[in-house]
Amino acid sequence: MPDAPTTTEAFRIDVPDAELDDLRRRLDATRWPRLVEAGWSEGTDRAYLGSLLDSWRDEFDWRAQEASLNDLPQFRVPLDGVVVHAVHRRGRGPSPLPLILSHGWPSTFAEWRWVIDALADPGAHGGDPADAFDVVAPSLPGYGFSDAPSVPGMTPRKIATLWVQLMRALGYERFAAHGCDWGAHVTALLALDHPDAVVGAHLGMVSLVGGDRSAERPPDELAYAARSKHWRQEEQGYVALQGTKPASLAYGLNDSPAGLAAWIAEKWRAWSDCGGEPETAIARDELLTAISIYWFTNTIGTASRLYREARLAPVRLAPGERVEVPCGFLLESPGELGSPRTFLDAPRIGAPPRARAERAFNVQRWTVVEHGGHFPALEIPDVFVDEVRAFFRPLR
Repeated sequence: MPDAPTTTEAFRIDVPDAELDDLRRRLDATRWPRLVEAGWSEGTDRAYLGSLLDSWRDEFDWRAQEASLNDLPQFRVPLDGVVVHAVHRRGRGPSPLPLILSHGWPSTFAEWRWVIDALADPGAHGGDPADAFDVVAPSLPGYGFSDAPSVPGMTPRKIATLWVQLMRALGYERFAAHGCDWGAHVTALLALDHPDAVVGAHLGMVSLVGGDRSAERPPDELAYAARSKHWRQEEQGYVALQGTKPASLAYGLNDSPAGLAAWIAEKWRAWSDCGGEPETAIARDELLTAISIYWFTNTIGTASRLYREARLAPVRLAPGERVEVPCGFLLESPGELGSPRTFLDAPRIGAPPRARAERAFNVQRWTVVEHGGHFPALEIPDVFVDEVRAFFRPLR
């Protein structure tokens, strides 16, 4: 591994006024497609998208969101050929534990902004100062205010190695790690490849599969496999496209704010525990902040490309191999759409059986929430903070 850099450069978000004006112009000029009126069944609902775009153009205050994000101390640092952006909030407590938070797609580092202070300063948020963390929240390479890789090969495994360099650049030889979505893959690989650096891994997904698949699977695993297969058939078209031809998709999404908003909003609705009404789970301003970051940084193409990188370099555990670092999980339930319904009609895959995870991970904590979906730091922030504190407490 290359030596870690020793210097970082302070960073503040400052989108030029011309970019805001250009966005409004493009929103005004939206060219709507001809569609069969099918609600959400074939993608983003036309009426919802119209309302969302109106809010983005007329009500959403990017400057207020920018100021809020700039309240977080940020920096950029070169790491093995790519410049990475991150938040670094030092903890207030007797011995803060370094913690790196890794987001996924189509999220950004802003997903963490409402939990960072509670993690860093628990005493000011009704907690025990002994649970304080030094919080580091980077933007994945190719996402947000991190640079895009200039050459192929920026896989989740490569990002995990970059995170070790990042934490060493900040003076942390050993640290805690949490991740959701792609961040869960990165965090799992951090723990697998760099166990000497990671005190524990807390994950929002079971992102690795145990190497021994020869044994007969029990009924609960067969049910989970059926649910997963059904979900993939209905929901994973985006994976096939982003994993094979991300550039073709990027031209349209990067040129049309309406297209970008439709692509991202549909996933936030499908993956959050919102009962079909996105704003019941996550405030509209949060969604528009994420979409705006993708828009202003021109990163939807470079972010989506991570699916191709992962497909070309899959990680498969050998028989008997697993993550031995202590691991905790905060997982979503499949959710409900009303009765009568079967498990195949649930809007999300939900948690696998614990035994499946234990073949790949040293599971020390296992929490499946009744409410809350794919974005726990936004949907159930208090539960998220409590779970992270509780898991890492004995590992300090």
